[in-house]
Amino acid sequence: MFQSPGDIAFYIGSMPVYYYGLILAIAAFTGFYAAYKLYAEFLNPDDAEKILDMAPILILAGIFGARLYYCIVNYSYYIIHPLEVFNIRQGGLSIHGMILGGIIALYFCVKHYKIDFLRTLDVMACGTSLAQAIGRWGNFFNSEAFGMPTNLPWKLYIPIAHRPQEFIRHEYFHPTFLYESILDLAIFTILYLILRRHKIQKGILFGIYLLLYSFVRIGVEYLRVDSILYISGIPVAQWVSIWIIIIALFYLGFLLRNTESSN
Repeated sequence: MFQSPGDIAFYIGSMPVYYYGLILAIAAFTGFYAAYKLYAEFLNPDDAEKILDMAPILILAGIFGARLYYCIVNYSYYIIHPLEVFNIRQGGLSIHGMILGGIIALYFCVKHYKIDFLRTLDVMACGTSLAQAIGRWGNFFNSEAFGMPTNLPWKLYIPIAHRPQEFIRHEYFHPTFLYESILDLAIFTILYLILRRHKIQKGILFGIYLLLYSFVRIGVEYLRVDSILYISGIPVAQWVSIWIIIIALFYLGFLLRNTESSN
């Protein structure tokens, strides 16, 4: 059985330091370091340091995109509580917004550092999947991102204050944060093995990441009961994932057609 010890890790004076922020910091560091090592090993060791140089800008852009996306899809709350838009210490970030914000920032960063955009996207996809695997544990400490009630041995206890009203009498739920964490780690492993064993066209690995993560998210969302917005009875995260799959298929098809035409 899983049970969060609470969302506060420790205090600095009277200021609480949250597990969520610590976990995200560890996730970001690990993801960028992994991307740096992969760039050095498989692409160009002379330019690998540029990955770390870009990290602060990409982190800020990712956080901005993640928060903006979350606030947009949860607009009914933030219209009433506008100042809460700036309160991210206890959660409220979306991976889809983070990916979009990071891609936009990366596009401009690689122009400044004069490195290849698609090649960098490939190694960043590897780092991102690893960061996601770690970052999902922030949801554990916040008692969020959980699934339907269950009595399985790996059940997750959710405090009553965090339970949806319709499940208020249930104590134990599917730890969907854990399911996604494990699957994100599997995605990282797959991407790493592809990168290590196969010479593929630049940009392909990023497209594979988009497909794999979108399928994972669609599957996990079927179990979740705390999705923040539904459209026609379907979680918005599933709608977005479906569109990402469609875009990724067109993107991969475009890259592959260009490869064939150049040959």
